[in-house]
Amino acid sequence: MSDAFFRALARDAAAHYQPAGRFARHFAYGKLTGDPAFAHILSGGLVPAHARVLDLGCGQGVLAALLLAARAARSRGAWPERWPQPADPARLTGVDLVERDVERARRACPDGRFVAGDIRTTGFGPTDAVVILDVLHYIDYAAQAEVLRRVRDALGAGGVLLLRVGDESPSLRFRITVAVDRLVMWLRGHRFDRLYCKPLAAWTAELEALGFSVAAAPMSAGTPFANVLLVARYHAR
Repeated sequence: MSDAFFRALARDAAAHYQPAGRFARHFAYGKLTGDPAFAHILSGGLVPAHARVLDLGCGQGVLAALLLAARAARSRGAWPERWPQPADPARLTGVDLVERDVERARRACPDGRFVAGDIRTTGFGPTDAVVILDVLHYIDYAAQAEVLRRVRDALGAGGVLLLRVGDESPSLRFRITVAVDRLVMWLRGHRFDRLYCKPLAAWTAELEALGFSVAAAPMSAGTPFANVLLVARYHAR
């Protein structure tokens, strides 16, 4: 995907946050252009066409805003022919603990449904694509397993889970990932006694045991982090 085109698309997505204020608008643009996961999801066509999309730990809804901007670009004939067509979601749902962020998401994407709630207890409902970016390591291992089981049950056959995790290891990259994560959450007013991380092999094995086929892609280009995006497709038995 052309970097110039994606930056223009990110500006269009960030413009949705005009009603939510300058900080929300600038944060959205910085997040979309600074985090490689969003361009990868879009350029890879990883969200199925007309999918019911569930974003767990959605923050202020930047993924939803990006998908809406992509749909608008396609409708006005500005979408390059050689790229996968944007998803044009049938439904956008986001869940996040922080009410302030959820309210920003609601103001930016009024067609979506955004819930202030805990992903451990909030109902998911039937869905076609679930996105969880850098969230599960904040909850304990038993809760992680239960959330993933509930995601599996919410997805129909052929549904996809896009799960970004940190690949736990003694590496400097992983130590930087954890340190920056803690700092960001501290600045946002959250305190965590510990993070519940796992090596990539353990994440993959857990998903495969639930019936997913899993493909992994490094997702830290341009950053010092040890992040990996797992594309997990569910094949009902």
